[in-house]
Amino acid sequence: MTSRTDPRTDPRTTRTKARLREGLLAECADRPLAEVSVSAVVRRAGVGRATFYLHYEDLTALAVDACADVVHAAVDALHAWQTDPSAAPPARPPGALAAFLGDAAGRAPLYRTLLLPGGGGPLGERLYRELRERSRAERAAVGAPRPELVASAVAATFTAVLADWLHGALPADLADPDRLADRIWLLLVALHRAG
Repeated sequence: MTSRTDPRTDPRTTRTKARLREGLLAECADRPLAEVSVSAVVRRAGVGRATFYLHYEDLTALAVDACADVVHAAVDALHAWQTDPSAAPPARPPGALAAFLGDAAGRAPLYRTLLLPGGGGPLGERLYRELRERSRAERAAVGAPRPELVASAVAATFTAVLADWLHGALPADLADPDRLADRIWLLLVALHRAG
């Protein structure tokens, strides 16, 4: 009887996907996603085209996977202040939030492709889902009122503001990541208090 390795935990799969993600991000550093081809990505990653399609349906699916780290970074940045889940949020945003926004600005062309104005698109949907779940779980764990309502409001607000900022739809005085972090923080704290 032969044993099969779970493809989600197989180290070869993990390495191949990492190479494909790196290849895509390197290609997108030179041009927009719409101008990147599967051929260029697999060439840069050093894998075959068939291998690409074994793991991803298309370049958008690879791009969302490659950008998953930005989702985790955003969720972590918004919750970086929490050492005690029952503590009130500080008046100033955690430094990780401005750092996250600065990093996001560096990859804005790729993120704009996947995170549409208003927070739609495949990256926006993933960011909203993960941020909502983390916020809901944390509020529920400390017995805060209305965890689902507040979590939805926080996730929708952050995702939409981030998307609009990346698309240049916010006022010019919010172009600086530190300044935007301050404003986002005020919004999110108000939403938590309103709940």
